[in-house]
Amino acid sequence: MAQAQQAIDCDVLVAGGGINGAGIARDAAGRGLSVVLCDKDDLASHTSSASTKLIHGGLRYLENYEFGLVRKALIEREVLLRAAPHIMWPMRFVLPHDKGQRPRWMLRAGLFLYDHLARRKLLPGSCGVDLRRHAAGKPLKTNFTHGFIYSDGWVDDARLVVLNAMDAAEKGATVLTHTACESATRQGDRWAATLRTSAGQAIDVNARCLINATGAWAAHFLDAAAHRPSGKALRLVKGSHIVVNKLFDHPYAYFFQHPDGRLVFVIPYQHDFTLIGTTEYDYQGDTDRVTIEPDETAYLCALVNRYFQKPITPADVVWSYSGVRPLVEDEAANASKVTRDYRLELDGDGAPLLSIFGGKITTFRKLAEEAVDLVAPALSNRKPGWTADACLPGGDLFGARQANKSVLRFDDYVHGLQQQYHWLAPQLVARYARAYGTRTDSLLTNRKSIAEMGDEIAPGLYAAEVDYLMRHEWATCANDILWRRSKMGLHLPQDAGQKLDAWIAARSAIAGEQNAQVRTQ
Repeated sequence: MAQAQQAIDCDVLVAGGGINGAGIARDAAGRGLSVVLCDKDDLASHTSSASTKLIHGGLRYLENYEFGLVRKALIEREVLLRAAPHIMWPMRFVLPHDKGQRPRWMLRAGLFLYDHLARRKLLPGSCGVDLRRHAAGKPLKTNFTHGFIYSDGWVDDARLVVLNAMDAAEKGATVLTHTACESATRQGDRWAATLRTSAGQAIDVNARCLINATGAWAAHFLDAAAHRPSGKALRLVKGSHIVVNKLFDHPYAYFFQHPDGRLVFVIPYQHDFTLIGTTEYDYQGDTDRVTIEPDETAYLCALVNRYFQKPITPADVVWSYSGVRPLVEDEAANASKVTRDYRLELDGDGAPLLSIFGGKITTFRKLAEEAVDLVAPALSNRKPGWTADACLPGGDLFGARQANKSVLRFDDYVHGLQQQYHWLAPQLVARYARAYGTRTDSLLTNRKSIAEMGDEIAPGLYAAEVDYLMRHEWATCANDILWRRSKMGLHLPQDAGQKLDAWIAARSAIAGEQNAQVRTQ
C-alpha cells in the first residue's frame, strides 16, 4: 500500500540546513512562529562543516576597511562564546613578524584597533612577543624572532549547526534532513511547497513565508524551485584545509601570511593533530562534490614549510576537506578580498520570500535575528529578538546566569562531570563535556556502569552515544556521526565507519521488525 502524502501548515519554511538556516529556524521558533526547516542532505553537510572553525572578528578584513563587519563580528564573538562554551572556547593566536612584509608598527596599530573596535569581557588583548623565548617560537625557524599574540575563538562548526537545529526543534520547529524543497509556488499570501525525502516520499508544506538559506545553491533555488530568478550575483570561493599529525605541543595557534598576500591559520586540532587552512580560489565546479586539489595541498605545505623548522609534505596529510563559500559579488579581483558580509533580499510581492546571500559563521546569529525581524511583521509577529542572551543546548554549564563563568571555568565543569560519572574513563567524560555540555546527563541517563553503555562499536564509541545522536541530533549514518557530529573518524581505525554503518543497519532492522509486530497485533 502506498504511503499517504504528508501535509504540513506552518508560518515559515526554511530551505537550507547550514548555519544560517538553522539559526533562522531557531530564532523564528523562539518567537512563537511555526517553522519547518529542511535540507536535501544532512545538517551542516557542506559549507558549514568546512570552515576554519573560528569565531573571530576577521583581523585581515581591516585591510579592506570593512570596519563595520569586523566590529559586528567582534561583538558576536563573545555573545557566541557565552551561548555555547562547550563547543567554543578562547584561543590565542601568534602572528610572527616577517621582515619582508608589513612593518611591526603597522601590525601593532592593526591589533590595537582589533582590540578596541568592540568591548571585550572574556578575551585578553594583544601584546608583543619575543619568539626566541616564548613556547610558540620553538617550532618556528630562527629568523622569526618577534611577533604578536592576540585573541579569537574556536568553534566546532558542525555541532554549532546541530545545536541551533536542536534548539529550534525544542521550541516546536519541524526539522527534516535528507529532504529537499523541490518546488515552491506563491499562491497569494501563502507558499505551496513540495518537499521530497531521499526515499522519494513527498511532503506538502503550506507556508506563510519562504526563506531561502541554501547558501551556495541560493541562486539555483530561486530559479529552479521558487521560480523567481534573482539578479543577485554570488561568487563561489573554494576553501580547502589539510590535517596533519600535530606539529607542536603548546595551545597557541598561528596566523601566517604568504608572500602572495594570502593568509593561513595553523591550529591545534583534536588533541593529536594540526589543522592548516585555508586556500581561496574561485570555483565553478559541482557544489555537491567539492574536494581538495593537489596544488592546494602543495600550497599549504609550502606555506607551513616557510615558517616551521620541521617540514611537511603531502604524504603527511591524514585528512583534508573542502567547501564552497557563497560570497556576495563585489567585483574584487582577488577571491580573498571579496567581502564576507551578508545581504538579505526580501521579495514581498505576496507571501514573503527572503533570500540570504553571503555571510560568515561568526555573524550567523545576528543574520538570523535580522532575517526574522524582516519577515515577522508580515506574519503579525511583534516579538523581539531573544538569542543574544540565550544558551544553546548544553551550554548552561553553571546555569543560564553564569555564562562568563562557563567560558572561563570550563575545566572546573569537566572535573565535576568526571567525578559524577567516575565509572567512565576521564578522557571519555571530557569528550562528552566538549560535545554535549549539560546534555551529557541526557546521554547517560539511567546508566551507572560501563556495561549499561551498550556495545562498544568502535574504541570509545558506545551504543548509548550513537542512540543519543540518532534520537536527538538526526544522525543516520557513520559519516554523520564520525565526521560531522564528532571528529572521531580521525582517531579510529579505517574500518570504523563500515562497522558503525553495519551496527546502525542491524539496529534499524530490529526496530522495523518490532514495529511490524506491533502493527499486526
